[in-house]
Formats: sequence, structure tokens, C-alpha cells
Amino acid sequence: MRERTRLLLLLGPAVALVGGLVLGALGLALLRSLRLLPLEEPGLSAYASVLASPGVLASLALSFWIATVSTLIAAGLALAAAMLLRQAFPGRRLVAVLVQLNLTIPHVVGAIGILYLISQSGSFARLAHAAGLIAAPGEFPALTHDPWAIGIILTYVWKEVPFITLILLAKLQTLGPDLGPVARSLGATRWQAFRFVLLPQLLPALAAGAALVFAFAFGAYEVPLVLGAHAPEALPLRAWRSFTDVDLAARPEAFAISILIAALGAGLLALHARLILPRRGRDAG
Repeated sequence: MRERTRLLLLLGPAVALVGGLVLGALGLALLRSLRLLPLEEPGLSAYASVLASPGVLASLALSFWIATVSTLIAAGLALAAAMLLRQAFPGRRLVAVLVQLNLTIPHVVGAIGILYLISQSGSFARLAHAAGLIAAPGEFPALTHDPWAIGIILTYVWKEVPFITLILLAKLQTLGPDLGPVARSLGATRWQAFRFVLLPQLLPALAAGAALVFAFAFGAYEVPLVLGAHAPEALPLRAWRSFTDVDLAARPEAFAISILIAALGAGLLALHARLILPRRGRDAG
């Protein structure tokens, strides 16, 4: 049996299950957004209503801001963490455990933890007040429910750094430990060995992890629900509010927003596949 056939047989059931659920859900959402299920007045009125809604562009911009900043910071910290964990030093095993410790913690639990820590009524504000740094806890900087979405970004960075780090460490294991030392032996500085030897090899894995993090941060609603400002609110949160609205006529708009978010995420992944994967194939060749 050929290796590719064997791999397809092993992955087939899982891919079929996950793909069936995802595609089925997207298909139903598309039908509901077009008012085809249940059959009402088919058309693009839900999309037109969403695009004409006041504040939707601000919500879209906020979602892009959250996803972009979170992804850039998480990718940078993950790259630094992976390069650190690649070295041998006392306590390396403990540092590796600490880096991966929050992988099993749900995002909403992390968001609640951030809320209790850095909100204006949280632990840091109370400690600053007790230390005499501020006159009242309410004078603590607004890091949650703020227009810059600082609390949301901190939550995503805290949660996604281990995810990207694991991807990079797996890639580093395939490269072996000799690339950097060989470049150094040929006269490259430590920075040149990283910049021109290791980083090009890590870039496809880093880009793949960053694309997944961006797509997740752009489409998730639970962290903005806990930590986000009332206006503007993230685009996925608008979809959730429309879906849970007592007016059932708002449901098609919720599905329309969901389809738009899914389309933007799929476009990002397609762009990654078009730009990164061919380059990876050329490098391998």
C-alpha cells in the first residue's frame, strides 16, 4: 500500500467527520442568511441590512485590529520562546511546562481571569490603591471594556503564544540542531545565522500558525463578550447579539454576519496557501 493511500485512509474518517460538520453548518447558515430555510422571501436582504447597519464598519475594523495585533504579538513572542527553548539551560524543562500550561484552559476562563486581574475593580487596581499609587480603584487605567480592546488582545496573546510555540518547536525538531552552528562556523554572526538560515526555514510554520490564530481571533465572540466595549463591538459579537435577539427576524442577519466572517477567514487561509505553500515547495525542491 502506498504511503499516500495509507495516510488518506487513516485521516479519512476524521476529515469526513469534521468536514461534514463544518460544511453542514456553513451550508445551513448560508441558507438561513438567504432566507431559504425556512422559505420566506429569498434574496440578499439580510446582507444588505448588515452592510447598511450603523457601526458595522467600525465593528469590522475593531475585529481586524484585535486579530492583527494579537497575531503579531503572539507570533513574535512565540518565535522568541521557541528559540529560547531550543537552547539547553538549567530549568529548561520547567520553562517548557510553564509555556504550555495554559493550552488546556478555555478562552472564556482566561478572559474572566483577565477581567478579575486588570479591570478597574480588579486585583491590580485594588493593590495599586492599597499601595497609594492611585486615589481610588476607578483611577486605574481602563484595560478592559476599552475602545482599544487591550484586555481582549492580552487574552488572545496569553492563550495563543503556546500554540504557535509548539508549532515552531515541532519544525525546529525536523531541522535538527546543526543549522545554526554550521552557519556560525562559516563566519556568520548569531543574528545572521538566525536571520538568513533559521528564520526562512521557520517562516512557513510561523505563517501557518499565525494564520490560524488570526482566523480564530477574528471569528470568536466569547472573549469580546466578556472584555469588550459596548460600542463599537467586535463583529462576531454583533452576530451573537442578532442571533439571541428576541426578534426572530434578526436571525438572518446573524447568519449573514457569520457567513461574512467565515468568508474572510477562508480568504485568509487561501491567501496563505497561495503565497506560502508554493514557496515552501520551491525551497524543498
